Amino acid sequence: MTSTFSFPTPQVHATATATTTTINNHNHHHHHRHHLQIKRKPHKNLRFLFIPTPTPLPLTSIIHSHPHNHHLLSDSTSDNFFIESSLNSVTDSEEDSPSPSRPGIFIPEPIWISSFFLKNWLKKTNTEFSLQFKEIDKAKYNSLRRRQIKEETEAWERMVEEYKELEKGMREKHLAPHLPHVKSLLLGWFEPLKEAVEAEQKEHRMRSKKQQGSIAPHVDSLPAAKIAVIVMHKMMCLMMENESGGCVQLVHAAVQIGMAIEQEVRIHDFLEKNKRHQSKKAEAGTEDSTDNDKEKLRDRINVLIKRKRLKEVQMVLKKEEFSPWGRPTQAKLGSRLIELLINTAYVLPPVNQCSDTPPDIRPAFKHGFKAVSRNPRQKIPRNYGVIQCDPSVLAGIDKCAKHMLIPYMPMLIPPKKWKGYDKGGHLFLPSYIMRTHGSRKQQDLMKNVDGTQMQKVFEALDILGNTKWRINRRLLDVVESVWAAGGNIAGLVDCKDVPVPDKPFEEDLKLIQEWKCSVRKAKKINRERHSQRCDIELKLSVARKMKDEECFYYPHNLDFRGRAYPMHPHLNHLGSDLCRGLLEFSEGRPLGKSGLRWLKIHLANVYAGGIEKLSYDGRLDFVENHIRDIFDSADNPINGNRWWLMAEDPFQCLAACINLSEALRSSSPSSVVSHLPIHQDGSCNGLQHYAALGRDNLEAAAVNLVANEKPADVYTEIAVRVHDIMTRDSNKDPATYPNALLAKVLTDQIDRKLVKQTVMTSVYGVTFIGAREQIKRRLQEKGLITDERLLFTASCYAAKVTLAALGEVFEAARGIMGWLGDCAKVIAYDNQAVRWTTPLGLPVVQPYCKTQRHLIKTSLQVLALQREGNAISVKKQRSAFPPNFVHSLDSSHMMMTALACSDAGLRFAGVHDSYWTHACDVDKMNRILRENFVELYNMPILENLLEGFQTTYPGLAFPPLPKRGDFDLQKVLESPYFFN
Repeated sequence: MTSTFSFPTPQVHATATATTTTINNHNHHHHHRHHLQIKRKPHKNLRFLFIPTPTPLPLTSIIHSHPHNHHLLSDSTSDNFFIESSLNSVTDSEEDSPSPSRPGIFIPEPIWISSFFLKNWLKKTNTEFSLQFKEIDKAKYNSLRRRQIKEETEAWERMVEEYKELEKGMREKHLAPHLPHVKSLLLGWFEPLKEAVEAEQKEHRMRSKKQQGSIAPHVDSLPAAKIAVIVMHKMMCLMMENESGGCVQLVHAAVQIGMAIEQEVRIHDFLEKNKRHQSKKAEAGTEDSTDNDKEKLRDRINVLIKRKRLKEVQMVLKKEEFSPWGRPTQAKLGSRLIELLINTAYVLPPVNQCSDTPPDIRPAFKHGFKAVSRNPRQKIPRNYGVIQCDPSVLAGIDKCAKHMLIPYMPMLIPPKKWKGYDKGGHLFLPSYIMRTHGSRKQQDLMKNVDGTQMQKVFEALDILGNTKWRINRRLLDVVESVWAAGGNIAGLVDCKDVPVPDKPFEEDLKLIQEWKCSVRKAKKINRERHSQRCDIELKLSVARKMKDEECFYYPHNLDFRGRAYPMHPHLNHLGSDLCRGLLEFSEGRPLGKSGLRWLKIHLANVYAGGIEKLSYDGRLDFVENHIRDIFDSADNPINGNRWWLMAEDPFQCLAACINLSEALRSSSPSSVVSHLPIHQDGSCNGLQHYAALGRDNLEAAAVNLVANEKPADVYTEIAVRVHDIMTRDSNKDPATYPNALLAKVLTDQIDRKLVKQTVMTSVYGVTFIGAREQIKRRLQEKGLITDERLLFTASCYAAKVTLAALGEVFEAARGIMGWLGDCAKVIAYDNQAVRWTTPLGLPVVQPYCKTQRHLIKTSLQVLALQREGNAISVKKQRSAFPPNFVHSLDSSHMMMTALACSDAGLRFAGVHDSYWTHACDVDKMNRILRENFVELYNMPILENLLEGFQTTYPGLAFPPLPKRGDFDLQKVLESPYFFN
């Protein structure tokens, strides 16, 4: 029997159609929950049916069948509701899975069920759900937090235990374990180095305090085994990262090892203090002994302050706080530990060595001196102390990244919120909000700034750090296949070295010189390839370690201008195409109609090759014309037609192909979940900031601050002007105008790529020499000019013409750059550093001073450390201020956009002038970033800067503000290609 009742308001459905409860199978890979979704229905009178069952089913049993899996979307008492249960994964049991023939269940609302009752039930159920999910999330978070703490505090300890276990097994079985080449070397070095450190620690304790500080300070601060592991691994990592082919400067290696030891000592001391507190708790039987200790310390300090015994207060605080060691201490300790490594680490004889010859046992590392040029302008190279590793060590070093301990890995939980100079980021690893590179001025400035002034900066860094990432596994599989096959495609370096030519038999002087030149070139290429292979291995090592994590996070900090960077150095979204292809948002969002469009545009952008300069419609047409190629790339990236390899950013292009093919094959493309970050990049962003500062209409149009049918391309415009100038010059008489011959040689080689880098860096203060080197590299790539002398003179001429063309197009920008440089010159001539505050409240000081050499006597050699001097470098202060000021403005724009996107519920990642979000949210982000750019430049930025200078440097006379145009900033809001 079927009963029917009139039911004016709510409906509970359980069927497979739009008007009944559906159990849907969503293929979302990490959510396996039922969802009870409530949607508003426009109907006023519907009927619910009771389907007869053998046992009467009460209303509560139907509604509460899965109470912990419901998700409520509304609790309105006046509208109708559609309650939908969706299942994210099919269960193993047949009984649990829905039958397609199961009848729909309509439940009428009896008179005694009022909307008020339903509202209260919904609220109660919602509360139950949220509490249960909070418990699950809390347990999961605590588990991840424990793992994160172990990663930060026990990494070296685990490595020590691993070596001890390997040694123990080797002694018990009397066999060497089957290990990779470099791992076996490290195992062979571990015990001798550990014993040497132990002996050094014994001697250290017997020395006087003066000797302790001069030979190996703090050498006894850690167990010998841990010090040995840190020294071995840091040295191998330095060899991997260095481009000099198994050679690293001693001063750099010593300081890096000293810093690593200091960092571990800080963690070790903190954990030891914590253990002591815990033991006190256990003895006292209370839970607040730590608080009591802190209270006692506070009381003691207050008493001493009242008695005006300030020196004793400082002594107490010094004991409680960890005071930094400083570069000299780090260098002395590092040098002594490197010396111990040199004395104990040896390379075993090769397997094929004859038994009747003495064993070829060589030291793995040697200390020596090498002539090194710090920069291209340095004509006479200086001799520096270096550590050189044996070729047999170097041979397998590019394959050992998986065995290296990589510090500052991505975090498994959200980073600590920033609250001060050294308060935020990682849980235990030392984290500083600014990368000061030892500049005392910047450190003091950041330590003393008011936290409320920095609040917006803190919040922006927290937003960037809270973005969830994951590894794109399909891309990682492709990368692994390409890399295992030898690389040399998709931007990956060739895994093989180029052959070094043999010496010719003839003693012809010209042939010998050519041979020496070709040997130098081959060795240089091989050093570069070795460095690139190590870099790729480090990136892949991180990807392999993180590929099974549901999500991870990148804590961010700043450079002194305010630009944000992930603290992890290897695999991050600021990196190469390989890094960007391997990373995607952990949180997925349905594409929607706009998202599908932006995904196609993104694919065209990363394919590039001029396609990114077409209108949006042109880019969409390009994608439509290559649908077959896109499908083939997604389905068969290795053995297909490999269309994705033709892209300028091949791995990002492949990731977009996979996501787009999945969407287009779906019956509902707009509902496909996308994890891919979609980029919106500024159009020559530095010039955009100058155009907004100068309000020049022509410059604004050249960099897309004004709406156009297709994007303006400033690089092409400059290239056309350069070509016109050279065409005119080529028609002149070479007798009176020598550059006419150079113009004839270069006319056919002028294109967008030749001038792009110079145009891009012009706003960042590129000099004539810098422009010449940039253009020289592009001409070398073209390979049409082989004579070195002609190449140099042609580069000089092309650089001169390019800078002249830039001055013609961006006259207002040049005026502002000149004014900024003149202001900096006035300040620097007074022997003061240029200081200013960004629109978001970040204080900036330029660190450019004349350095002083500070000689440190170490056990290996006398090291010369560079120290910040008192005299200001006028030239650097002046030339660096215009680009640094613009960088501080683009960082302010990025942070303002990050804050606004977070308020709007968008996931956001930023790479200086490239902003990323989900495809479905690109339209929202585009509106937000334009509004914030207009808001930023509606501020009187140059007026505020001048006023700040006059306040900070009273008595100095500054030049008047440059003239500006009447460009209407509101036009930026309507410009589709401003960021695109």
